[in-house]
Amino acid sequence: MKWQDTQDIAWALSELYPDTDPKTVRFTDMHAWICDLDGFDDDPQKSNEKILEAILLLWLDEFDD
Repeated sequence: MKWQDTQDIAWALSELYPDTDPKTVRFTDMHAWICDLDGFDDDPQKSNEKILEAILLLWLDEFDD
């Protein structure tokens, strides 16, 4: 996975943290969790607030379903 795979990342987070409300997660924590995902293979420095926000919004959609 790369940073641009926002849907895949959001799904992986929702699977690993099913009881975690994404609205309560800080971007710094989410960044670390993403970098630790199995299959994530991208430069941690390539992320930014826009990417993390996109992932968060997709994760919220998964959480609300």
